[in-house]
Amino acid sequence: MFNLIRRDAILQKWQLLIFVPFILFFVITEVPAFLAFMVASIFIPFNAFAYDEKAKTNILLNSLPYTRKEIIASRYLGAIVYMLLSIGMTSIALSVFNKPFTMTDIAIGGGLFLLFAAFTFPLFQIFKPGHITPIILISFILLTWVARPVISFINKHLTVITDFIADLSNLVLYTGTAVIVIALYGISWGLATFIYQKKVF
Repeated sequence: MFNLIRRDAILQKWQLLIFVPFILFFVITEVPAFLAFMVASIFIPFNAFAYDEKAKTNILLNSLPYTRKEIIASRYLGAIVYMLLSIGMTSIALSVFNKPFTMTDIAIGGGLFLLFAAFTFPLFQIFKPGHITPIILISFILLTWVARPVISFINKHLTVITDFIADLSNLVLYTGTAVIVIALYGISWGLATFIYQKKVF
């Protein structure tokens, strides 16, 4: 399974050359630090899916001595591995340019990436190759534009919810959020595995 995870980096070795400039762009443009962490985390896993769509790699993977569970597991575990590496690279870039960030920024960025992955990874197993990548990219752009107005609306009009959240201790808030994110990621993993096992190539 480790070789399947390593494969994503090997196949993208030329695209990885633009990974650092990609991170620097978000650092220099002074987007919120948590958003820089999230976008950086998305780069490798979603590029891997896009490459596999184009090259129809699933046919090859299913001819190798790996079970379908292992193939999906490598996607979900690989996403976590590359997320951690991306967060490390982004932290270094932010430090070099003296851009402030906190552990909360890292937690929010990583959590948002895992949520985004949880909702989109199963879609790659449902839709036909060539269709899902544009849908995911458009959805991501729309979500980043819509996120701030939605959060602002919630803060202004849904005071019951915001007051309840504000009354929670940081430990309870972070622990509860982490449990929800992990649970959704696990459900997504199980769903993607179920779909992939039933899929015909």
